[in-house]
Amino acid sequence: MTQDAVKFNTGAGYWLKLVLPFLIALAACVPAVYLRVNAGLHADPMFGLLAYGLAIVAAAFILGWIGEAAEVDLSGGLAVSILALVAILPEYVVSIYFSWAAGKDPNMIPYATANLTGANRIVQGFGWPVVALIAYASVRAVKARKEGGKKKFGIELEEDSRADLGFLIFGSIVMLIVPVAASMHLLIGILLVVIYVIYLWRVSGSSREEPELEGTAAYVGALPKIARRIFIITFLAVAASVIFMCAHPFGDSLIEAGKSLHIDEYILVQWLAPIASEAPEFTLAFLFAARGKEAAALAILISSKLNQWTLLAGSMPIAYVIGGGANAALPVTGRSAEELWLTTAQTLLGVAILLTLRWSMGSSLLMLGLFLVSIVPDEAFRNVLGAVHLVIALVYFYINRAKIIPTLKAPFAKPKG
Repeated sequence: MTQDAVKFNTGAGYWLKLVLPFLIALAACVPAVYLRVNAGLHADPMFGLLAYGLAIVAAAFILGWIGEAAEVDLSGGLAVSILALVAILPEYVVSIYFSWAAGKDPNMIPYATANLTGANRIVQGFGWPVVALIAYASVRAVKARKEGGKKKFGIELEEDSRADLGFLIFGSIVMLIVPVAASMHLLIGILLVVIYVIYLWRVSGSSREEPELEGTAAYVGALPKIARRIFIITFLAVAASVIFMCAHPFGDSLIEAGKSLHIDEYILVQWLAPIASEAPEFTLAFLFAARGKEAAALAILISSKLNQWTLLAGSMPIAYVIGGGANAALPVTGRSAEELWLTTAQTLLGVAILLTLRWSMGSSLLMLGLFLVSIVPDEAFRNVLGAVHLVIALVYFYINRAKIIPTLKAPFAKPKG
C-alpha cells in the first residue's frame, strides 16, 4: 500500500497492519537480547552469529520503516540524507566497534576497515546496478521502452544530485591518502566528518522530490502528528538499543565462527556483516525500482554511499583513538590498504560514469562485473583490479570532462528550488 492509499483509522485492520511487522521484528531480536542479558551464557559461535545477525537485520528493518515515515516531518534533500543515515546505523555501529576494539587489541586492526570496504563496494557494485536491472525488467520500464522506440534505457538523476557526486569526489581524494600513508590519521577522520557535515547542511536547503511512503512506512506515516512522532522516537530508541547491544557480540561471533568453520574471518567481516546491515536499504531501493521510481531508488543508494564514505570512514580513526590506539592513526597496511585502494578506485569510477547524471544498462553491467571479480581474495589481483578501475574512470572523466567543473562547484552552489 502507498501513502496515498493509507489513511489513519481506528479499525482493527489498520492497527494490525501497522503493529504486526514491528512485533515480528521485535520477536526476531529476542534470542540475541536473551544471550546479551545473560552475559555468562556461553553460546556456540554459529548460534551467536545467527542470533545477533538476525537481531541486527530486524532492527535495521525497523529503522528503515521509521526512517521513511520520518520523511513526513522533513522536507527536501534533507529527508533523503536522513533516511540514508538511519539506514546505515547498523553498519556504522559494527564498524565503529571494530575500530574501537582495534585500539585495545592490535589483532582487530585488519577488521576495522574490512566492513567499510565491503559495505561500500556492495552498495555501489551491487546496489546501483541491480536498481537499474530491476527497473529495466519492471512493467513501467518495459512500457517506457516501447513508447520510446529506439531510445536506450537509463536512469536519469535530478540536476541537484550533482552535489552528491562532488562530495564523493572530495571524499575520495582524501581517502586516496590513506593507502599511501599506510594509516588513517585522526585529522583525516575529522576532515571526512567535516565533509559530511557540509553535505548535510547543503542538502538541507534542497527541495528534491521525495518518494512516496510504501508498505509499513505508509501506515506509520498515516498516524496523527503527535502519535507518529512518539511512535517513531520510541522504535528508534528500541532499534538503536538492540543494535548497540548486539554490535560487540556480533563482531566477535563473526570472527569465532570463521575460525570454527575454517573460513577467512576477514571475508566474513567484509561481506557477511554488510549484507546483513544493508538488507533493509536494498529492499527499499529495489522496491522503488520495481515500481517505476528508479531515480529515487538510485538517489537513496548514492546518499548511502556518501554517508559511508565520509561520516562512517571518518568516525573510524576517532573510535580507534578513543579505544586507546597509538599515534592518533588507525594503521592501514597490507590487505587493508589494498582493499581500500580498490574501493576508492571503484568510487571514482562510479562518479565518473554519473557525471552525465545518467546511469545506463551498460554502466550497470560494467560495475556489476567488476564487483563480482573483486571478491576474489588475491593480493596481486586486487592491486591490478584497482588500477583497472582507475584507468576506466580516467577514460570516463575525459569523455565527460565538460561536467567535471560543474560537479566540483555543485557542493558549494545554492540548491535548486
